[in-house]
Amino acid sequence: MRSRIAFNIKSVEYEFLEEKFGSKSELLLKSNPVHKKIPVLLHNDKPICESNIIVEYIDEVWSAGPSILPSDAHDRAVARFWAAYVDEKVRSFRQPFRNEPTIKVLGLKEGMALLEGAYEEISKGKDFFGGEKIGFIDIAFGSMLAWLRALQVMLGGVKLLDEEKTPGLCKWADKFSADPAVKDVLPETDKIIEFAKLLVAKNKAAAASS
Repeated sequence: MRSRIAFNIKSVEYEFLEEKFGSKSELLLKSNPVHKKIPVLLHNDKPICESNIIVEYIDEVWSAGPSILPSDAHDRAVARFWAAYVDEKVRSFRQPFRNEPTIKVLGLKEGMALLEGAYEEISKGKDFFGGEKIGFIDIAFGSMLAWLRALQVMLGGVKLLDEEKTPGLCKWADKFSADPAVKDVLPETDKIIEFAKLLVAKNKAAAASS
């Protein structure tokens, strides 16, 4: 999603090749022999791996389009920090309910509170972390929205984005999801729930056989 959103922001056409769940193509294994996972960008027959690195690459190579990372060095460092925070604290919750889901939810709520504060400071009252337009943090965090919404449903209506506790992020999430570069990329919540259930079943089967 991150790569596709970045290409949409830059108005760059691309070919999207989707991997099948539970199998890895020869092209994927050849292109990313270290981690053997998606996403991989193939540009001029050369692979670039890891989603945030791909977004930075797209921003640098197609520099004529709208900038994704800030021009100021300090602001770029801040954007990279929060993108890394999203991957460390938020992205890890995409595979739900392996162990102690209550503890996981509490940790995720704490992460949302910190991101609320970061949004207030970095956005300076504008719509996005990137200001008036989607930027690096928006893409990193926004790609997790479908998973957060799915978790809320699967955990019986637990609020991870709360209008009282995280009002800024709630408004941001609506604006991000509706942006033309994003709205056709984010998956539907029902599809994420279906996929999450497959992961849960796979994890239970693996645990039972061990």
